[in-house]
Amino acid sequence: MKARAWHKIWNIKTVNNLVRATSEGLYCEPGNFFIDPWKPVQTALITHAHSDHAHAGSAQYFCAEKCLPLLKHRIGHENKYHALKYGEKFKIGDTVISFHPAGHILGSSQVRIEYKGKVWVVSGDFKRGEDPSCDEFEVVHCDVFISEATFALPIYRWESGEVTAKKIFDWWQSDLERPSLLFCYALGKSQRVLAELKKFTDKKVYLHGAVENLTEIYRKNGIDLIDTAPVASMEKGYSFKGDLIIAPPSAHRSTWMKRFKDPQTAFASGWMQVRGVRRRKGYEKGFVLSDHADWIELNRTIEQTGAKTVYLTHGKTDVLERYLTEKGYEVRLFKTEYEDQEEASS
Repeated sequence: MKARAWHKIWNIKTVNNLVRATSEGLYCEPGNFFIDPWKPVQTALITHAHSDHAHAGSAQYFCAEKCLPLLKHRIGHENKYHALKYGEKFKIGDTVISFHPAGHILGSSQVRIEYKGKVWVVSGDFKRGEDPSCDEFEVVHCDVFISEATFALPIYRWESGEVTAKKIFDWWQSDLERPSLLFCYALGKSQRVLAELKKFTDKKVYLHGAVENLTEIYRKNGIDLIDTAPVASMEKGYSFKGDLIIAPPSAHRSTWMKRFKDPQTAFASGWMQVRGVRRRKGYEKGFVLSDHADWIELNRTIEQTGAKTVYLTHGKTDVLERYLTEKGYEVRLFKTEYEDQEEASS
């Protein structure tokens, strides 16, 4: 699905609207900074390095320390960066800011904003399940919580990453006469699969170039992954029979696939929970694996923050909005540039 551009939604300049949506992104006026802006701004705070949250062109960037190498890889090394440890407090304008683990991918953060005794938390994208490839989500108590809602429907209930990785391993081993091509998002999802598979095998996994480059950044940051090699490093004519190959969805049905003879194919994504997505995308197998919170995790997180006001963004907000309103929360919505996320990225 293509992104839809949105314009100014919340435009009231009061302390009660410490963060508001503008045509550039989420803006904090007392700090004079933007969070994950999609247009160039003076000061950008980045929750994580996915392309719908990190954009080039701003004068200076603030991010978590573990996010920095991925951010440089995505938007360039020549920018002005300020990298902070998780929990480290710093002042921007009249606000006190800190980054806290979001559990989404390596270096992903929630942004805590303190101003005049009130605390807002912008969650970015987050998940609550265990993931050996990134830091675990940290509950941050606040007055206002800005939550993603990518999978905010009761049908979305995740199994653990380990359980899903065992299913991927069993699928791989089920037909060792063919190459096994697993398609998943190059940043985050691929490395999570590589970390989880280490529990079941020590066999080498082959990677598309886009996945290989990002995987090396994970290794350099101390993430323990199964042994890998680039597909391109193998001699011409190598069959890949019985091998697992991980590639981004953009490589599916591309000329890159011609080197694999009669492969079995699969897609790993939270969208595999929905009937028809796998068939529509043309994969033989689907594995439900998401780096976003499911329905239960979204509601548990909102409750644990202690927030009385909740802003919802990025996804399916209607059902969760009604559910939270019935429970007594004040619920508002933020529309963003990337309101409809591409299925393959989740």
